[in-house]
Amino acid sequence: VAEAGGAVGPWAAATVKQRAGRREEPGYKPNNPPHPAVARSGGGGSSETAQQPEGKTSAGKALSKLSATTIGPSWTKVNCPCCVSERVEPLVLVKLGEKVRPETKRWLVRLIGAPQKDGGAALLAHPGEDASGDLIVVSAPRCTLLKATEELGLCKTYRNTDMEAFSYNDRDNFKDSDNMEVFLTLAERQYIVRYQLDGMRAQKEMKIPGLSDSYVLQHRANIWRKLVSAGVVVDTFPLHNPTKLRDLSNAWYSGNQLAQPLDSVNGYFGTPVAFYFSFLDFYTWSLLPPAILGLSITFFSGSTNAEDDSAPAVTGHMIQAIFSMLWSTVFMELWKRRSSTLSYRWGTLTLADRFAEPRPGFHGDIGVNPVTGRMEPLFPEWQRDLRMALVSVPVVGLFLGLVVLGMVCFYWGEAQVQWLHKDWESLLSLTLLYIPSVLHIVYTNMLANVYRMVAQSLTEYENHREESAFENHLTAKVLVFTFFNNFAVLFHIAFFKQDVPLLRKRLASLLIVTQLVNQVTEVVIPYLVDRFISVPNRAESEDDPQEDKYRNQSTLPAFPGLFAEYIELLVQFGYLSLFSCVYPLTAVLLLINNVTEIRTDAYKICKLFRKPFYAPIAFEVLSFVSVVSNCWLLLLSPQLQMLCQEGGMSGTNILLFAVLVEHVLILVKVVLAVLIPDEPDWIRKKRERLRSLVALDSTVPPNQAKMLIFCSAGRFLVAGGSSARDGRRVRLRLGCQGPGKAC
Repeated sequence: VAEAGGAVGPWAAATVKQRAGRREEPGYKPNNPPHPAVARSGGGGSSETAQQPEGKTSAGKALSKLSATTIGPSWTKVNCPCCVSERVEPLVLVKLGEKVRPETKRWLVRLIGAPQKDGGAALLAHPGEDASGDLIVVSAPRCTLLKATEELGLCKTYRNTDMEAFSYNDRDNFKDSDNMEVFLTLAERQYIVRYQLDGMRAQKEMKIPGLSDSYVLQHRANIWRKLVSAGVVVDTFPLHNPTKLRDLSNAWYSGNQLAQPLDSVNGYFGTPVAFYFSFLDFYTWSLLPPAILGLSITFFSGSTNAEDDSAPAVTGHMIQAIFSMLWSTVFMELWKRRSSTLSYRWGTLTLADRFAEPRPGFHGDIGVNPVTGRMEPLFPEWQRDLRMALVSVPVVGLFLGLVVLGMVCFYWGEAQVQWLHKDWESLLSLTLLYIPSVLHIVYTNMLANVYRMVAQSLTEYENHREESAFENHLTAKVLVFTFFNNFAVLFHIAFFKQDVPLLRKRLASLLIVTQLVNQVTEVVIPYLVDRFISVPNRAESEDDPQEDKYRNQSTLPAFPGLFAEYIELLVQFGYLSLFSCVYPLTAVLLLINNVTEIRTDAYKICKLFRKPFYAPIAFEVLSFVSVVSNCWLLLLSPQLQMLCQEGGMSGTNILLFAVLVEHVLILVKVVLAVLIPDEPDWIRKKRERLRSLVALDSTVPPNQAKMLIFCSAGRFLVAGGSSARDGRRVRLRLGCQGPGKAC
């Protein structure tokens, strides 16, 4: 403690000693151990502190004084002997409401540490500096982490170096399963804590201590959701590890390196964040070919304006149009191969099939689930469909109508200022020419922000049982609106006004202005708020600076999520694949933006927001739309129209020719998609092997006894065991390795 240079309270200590029957977990050596103050396992006892060295510093004296006068705060008891460890790693912080009574907090701490059969989370909880504080620190013992790993279907490295779906009863055959800091990443451990908290359900009807009689937990009701709605739990977020965060920052955005430490990002922030940055990196490097082509076309043509009459029949923007159609297909197919490789490396290639638990926001009448046979909230499917048809669809249609209204007002305003500028040429009238565009951009951005909140509320109202269904319906709503909101004006200019110069100017302004606005709103403003408003208000007390560090993390704004980031990339992909033929420098501007985007996104997720708990979007539809869009834009080429007229083709024949070219290019895209496999051959074999193991699981009777049959090569032939939660799922593996070995 003296060497750490600061006093820590007993609850911030990361060492746990059992009073009897204590044994150390083998091979457990944390990479970043917290302060070595000792807290006694079990509630109600006085905390024990590590022996102080001679010549105590002021920090050591403060700790000694605090430990002598503080009675009660300690980690909850570890019931499983194999989970006893010398150190407890604080993983998640739970912030309570200001008016929460001490008896409510004590009940919640006990419940978090209670076994799952009693409605608890089987975790480790610490009440903070005292029983009346508003913080609860949560960690997880080894057995809970391992059982949840199986329930979540995570794949881990087996003893033969293959990635296999983890089985708790076969845990000894998985590499490093005795060392949680190596076996599970920090992000996985923290997500498991969140998963356990969200999965707490009341085993009987009960009243929450310290609350009014209106807050009664029904049988099988979600406890955590009830606590959030009652205002008991205000926030739950994972804690930063300062040492690991500093190392990651130095290797990520602080230096001049081009490669991203994706494995480190996956370990610290989780697979979704790592996949986002992997896609952003892959997409950025993939912009090099269209950027080089765009620069070449601009250089040799002399400008990006419309071609003159003396230009050759095959112009640069025709080449750009065909290249964009084919590039979008090749890009998507190569990304599929890249993502499958990363999925295998990070253990998410094949998640175990399981009947998912209801998501925390799901509600309904308590009844018996016909699939699981357990008591849980039930909601009729016809009611959900009725809500979607009578509420969600009309509201989404209303917002699409508002987009059209904004577009009409934009054209009306532009016509008015053009008329004013024509009759009254002055500096003021010249400035007024930009007013309609500025107002329209502000309008669309405000409408998009409002719609995201409305879409979230609509999806909540639809009351989907599973988290995946909730995310899919939310994604569909946002994608439809985003495509309409961002591309409606461009399609109208291209297809109805048929004004290529206006389309080129509009696209250039969108690319430049939108990227500048995004950088300012996403990075500059949060940085200024954090630098000049949040930081001066953060202070650390002398008694317990570790608690203040945790509390200071709660003052950071919550991470807004990756959904908006994927939407931004989707819009970029649309600009490039749909309209880059009229503005060849599109890829160049996107490449410059994305190079800075990688570092700014890395900086803001590390420094400007809380550490998030931590699924991506498909671009396949845009790839086909780009064929139709670019074929139509080719029809607008003066050179192509002149060439067709010289050949005696009528307007109808030109249109039919464009439709024929469109279908041929779509066929070429389909052929390319078939010729380029979605995943490497070795990944396909690994996936098929994992699927065969999952299929064998279902062939074992649910009540079959555990058994182990080993072959002479030392490889077990069959292994069976019950699941951690419902006691009915049995693990079965088949396979004997070693040629010529008799079983």
